[in-house]
Amino acid sequence: MSQKTVRLTMAQAVARFLTMQKTVIDEQTVPIFGGVFAIFGHGNVAGVGEALHGIKDTLPTYRAQNEQGMAHAAIAYAKASFRRRFMACTSSIGPGALNMVTAAALAHVNRIPVLLLPGDVFANRLPDPVLQQVEDFGDGTVSANDCFRPVSRYYDRITRPEQIIPALRRAMQVLTDPAECGPVTLSLCQDVQAEAYDYPESFFEEKIWHVRRVMPDADEFAAAATALLHAKKPVIIAGGGVLYSEASPALIRFAERYGVPVMETQAGKSSLPHDHPLNMGSVGVTGSSASNQLAEEADVVLAVGTRLQDFTTGSWALFKNEDLKIIGLNVQPFDAHKHQALPLVADARAALDALASALTGWQAEPEWTERAKDGKDEWLVAADRATASTNAELPSDAQVIGAVQRARENALLVCASGGLPGELHKLWKAGGPGSYHMEYGFSTMGYEIAGGLGVKLARPDDDVVVMVGDGSYLMMNSEIVSSIMIGAKLTIVLLDNAGFGCINRLQMATGGANFNNLLKDTHHVTLPGIDFAAHAASMGAIARKVGSISELETALQESEGNDRTTVIVIDTDPLITTDEGGHWWDVAVPEVSDRPQVNAAREAYVQALKAQRAG
Repeated sequence: MSQKTVRLTMAQAVARFLTMQKTVIDEQTVPIFGGVFAIFGHGNVAGVGEALHGIKDTLPTYRAQNEQGMAHAAIAYAKASFRRRFMACTSSIGPGALNMVTAAALAHVNRIPVLLLPGDVFANRLPDPVLQQVEDFGDGTVSANDCFRPVSRYYDRITRPEQIIPALRRAMQVLTDPAECGPVTLSLCQDVQAEAYDYPESFFEEKIWHVRRVMPDADEFAAAATALLHAKKPVIIAGGGVLYSEASPALIRFAERYGVPVMETQAGKSSLPHDHPLNMGSVGVTGSSASNQLAEEADVVLAVGTRLQDFTTGSWALFKNEDLKIIGLNVQPFDAHKHQALPLVADARAALDALASALTGWQAEPEWTERAKDGKDEWLVAADRATASTNAELPSDAQVIGAVQRARENALLVCASGGLPGELHKLWKAGGPGSYHMEYGFSTMGYEIAGGLGVKLARPDDDVVVMVGDGSYLMMNSEIVSSIMIGAKLTIVLLDNAGFGCINRLQMATGGANFNNLLKDTHHVTLPGIDFAAHAASMGAIARKVGSISELETALQESEGNDRTTVIVIDTDPLITTDEGGHWWDVAVPEVSDRPQVNAAREAYVQALKAQRAG
């Protein structure tokens, strides 16, 4: 029986395949790829570039300004879509490809799907070495793209055009799998991109991908249910898996039915509305007092869709109950088994609903639930005090957060690294699921503006507000241009504390001298007088600098009507942080130093280590 085929270049086959991958959202069948970000060079312009041009009316291609930035935007798009839809990114070989490695690591850590299509050297080896080729003296098969291997969930180098058939199918399996989900890198040799092959027409048939909801194993489920039935002081830690499973309604039903307080990780924040009486807010190093006081005493922690990393667990010094049991509810066994947890490998929504039915007659101790609600009320008073308006010449990050919240109450907030994530984790009042978008798994400086662009593409009707510090802005700001080019309006609030204020505070807390973080403490001949508003305006943004919190609120209200991306700059104090809440974090302090401040910090560090739970 002869097979019907169509003759295409390898790059054309990739492009056509992408257009035929679909998913169902709100009962509507839609393309699973929201578009392709591309920066062309000699390694992809002739092959992939020509192929994308041929489908530009079906699958849009966006010209970015920086390869790392465009990959960040693609990752943010997938995260804002709760991993139901995602994007592809293509670059040339060499520096263009390697610029995406940081983003690949970010996606790997955060379990976010993104398809990376870097160009690669010639498979035929004839023009050897090709421009931008990295030469390994002892291995002729190595290229710069091998750097993607440890930060990709699936990696393949395409050296023949027919290899794309199994590679793309495997790629889609990984991109849509709730447990394996992460970055896929298909390294496309540039000569092979242009080679033709008779592809089977069946390869390009429409494929609809559905969310796989893994049901719990009977034995694991029984063990988890038994642990909860014996719990008197249970808590739930809600991670990003709650949002990706669209399990917020199930979480609310479970918490309300059994009186279990809920606390949120950075990725899980907005799993419950901030004003829900059982939402204790953030947990861990940047946690609320309401959450952390309960976590210290909890006898059972139901950890839903979280990696339980050090910020969530206070470097494993937060939980102090000697009889603590952890239930690791996660689609990924690697995460479900962490720290001797009772593993419950399952979809969050499916497992929460199943547990809700299995625990009939059980209830958390009423005193525990009421104490949790009282603790939340006390925390909200402290949080409102920290975010209240001020006439201070240099306001704190918290006071700026309060101004943004008051002026843009329904905003979708985007941020990433530095001191802002800690303050936002504690203080931002998130509404519906996904209204708080934080990249803190990899804590990547430069993510914020590019991430905001991706969020706006995924959720064009939302009011997207990006908060970013001056240090991170200086690392990557060029996607402001992209946002204006494609009409993806952002409001960017730039907090200028004249340096890396967060790490300066950590330096001081560990006994270090003020050194090389704030601009004034660097080796310099003169200090730069950076006009951030003028810089943003030069890229086409509407930009202004404000001199007070009240001016900031006014500017935020007025900017809602602007027709393009707006940047609002405000000077802030680099030293002030919210004292309430929080927890110790394991940052090693030198055993030997000539400085008494370091020696004192070391003594405190050694004492703090005694609270850490090994294993």
